[in-house]
Amino acid sequence: MKTNANIVRKLNDFDVVQRTKDSMFDATTLLKQWNKSSGMKKEIKHFFENKQTKEFIEVLLNEEKLNTRNSAYLKSRGKNGGTWMHPYLFIKFAMWLNPKFEYHVIKFVYDELIQHRKLSGDFYNKLCSLLGRFKETDFREVGKILNFVVFNEHARDRRNSATPEQQEDLQQLERDACRDIEKGYVRSWDEFKTMMRREWATRHNNVPSVLT
Repeated sequence: MKTNANIVRKLNDFDVVQRTKDSMFDATTLLKQWNKSSGMKKEIKHFFENKQTKEFIEVLLNEEKLNTRNSAYLKSRGKNGGTWMHPYLFIKFAMWLNPKFEYHVIKFVYDELIQHRKLSGDFYNKLCSLLGRFKETDFREVGKILNFVVFNEHARDRRNSATPEQQEDLQQLERDACRDIEKGYVRSWDEFKTMMRREWATRHNNVPSVLT
């Protein structure tokens, strides 16, 4: 559910808070819940003092091409203050809390990813079924087109290595395409490609051959 531009999910018995504006997670809220339930008094500063954490942050900055450390984590004050972390760093933080909690974090991420993959597959099948209305549809190109729009590249089984965020993006793209065909906004294979070309152009440069 959404509250004050935040999304609150359940992870085991804990609330996990994510901001919609930048996808960062609230580490402070999670830590307070953990300390209360476990009777411990862990502090976030101890996590950042850990050598593996420091090394991970450097890798995160480089691999994700983040411009500043504030893109990995930031600390704020005030009513909604606390420490907010990049999703990947937040996962590492949650797993640092406790081995049992680590299990639930892994399960949470795995279940979320599997669910996204399943939904993406369901919407892909529905999209192909709807595209079957058009005689000129080239089904060999459908997956390639979707991959280029979402990932800016195509590779066999590319969606299987997508992040949960990318899987969700792919779902939404497929869902929107299905809706537009059902409502009659898209009435041919060429119109479908035109729609995808327009969407691709808002995200990337140099339209790939499958969309020309």
